[in-house]
Amino acid sequence: MEFRSQKTTIGLMLLALPAFGLEFPAKHDHLWKYCAGTLRVSGDAVSFKSPDHGWEWRYDEIQQAKLEPGALVVLTYKDRKWRAGLDWQVKLEGDFVAAQTLLEENLGRRFVAALAGVVDTPLWKIPVKHLTRFGGSHGVLEVGESRVLYRTDAKGESRTWTLADIENISSSGPYQLTLTTFERAGSHYGNRKDFNFQLKQPLEEERYDTLWRRLHQHKGIRLLETE
Repeated sequence: MEFRSQKTTIGLMLLALPAFGLEFPAKHDHLWKYCAGTLRVSGDAVSFKSPDHGWEWRYDEIQQAKLEPGALVVLTYKDRKWRAGLDWQVKLEGDFVAAQTLLEENLGRRFVAALAGVVDTPLWKIPVKHLTRFGGSHGVLEVGESRVLYRTDAKGESRTWTLADIENISSSGPYQLTLTTFERAGSHYGNRKDFNFQLKQPLEEERYDTLWRRLHQHKGIRLLETE
C-alpha cells in the first residue's frame, strides 16, 4: 500500500511539472551594462525577470522567437516609434536549448531553431554553401522523414526545420536548391525568408521530387500520379 502511494505521489508530481515551466539564468544587455535575471518558459508564456525590469509575453503576443546558440531573440508586435515603426525585440543570453520543444509546440512556424538538431530517420545529406548578401557559410544539408537541417560551424547560421516550417522548395538545376521558409526575412514587414544553397554535389532528381512531394503531402495537398 505504501509503495502504491509513493508511485501515485511521484506520478502527480510529474504531471504537474509542465505547469511550472522551465527556468534558466539569463542576461539582458543594456547600452552600457547588462542585468542578470531568470528566463521562464511555460505552456502559457515566456517571461524574463531581473532586479532592473521584467517582461512577460503570452504566445499570441510573440511574432517570432529565434533560439540560437547562447541566446533567445523574442520579436513582439509592439512598434518602436523611435525606430520608424520597427517591431520591438528582446535578446536574452544564456543556454536555453532545453526549451526548444516547449517553444516549438506553442509557437509552431513562428519558432525558428537557429541551431542544428538531430534528423529523424536520415534519408540523404549533401555538402552545400549557403549564399547570403555578403558571402555565405559552408555546411551540410541533411534531409529526414519530417525535418530538414542545415548544419554549419558559422555562428547563428544553422537551422532545423520541420516540414511545416517550409513553404516551398525550388531548384534551377542539380547544383542549386532554394528553401522558402516562414522565418521572417527582415525586421520590418518581413516576408518569408529564402535559403539559397549552392550544392557541391549534384542533387539527384528523384531525391528532389521525393522531398517536394513529402512537403506538399504534409500540407494536405493531393498530388496526381502520372505514368
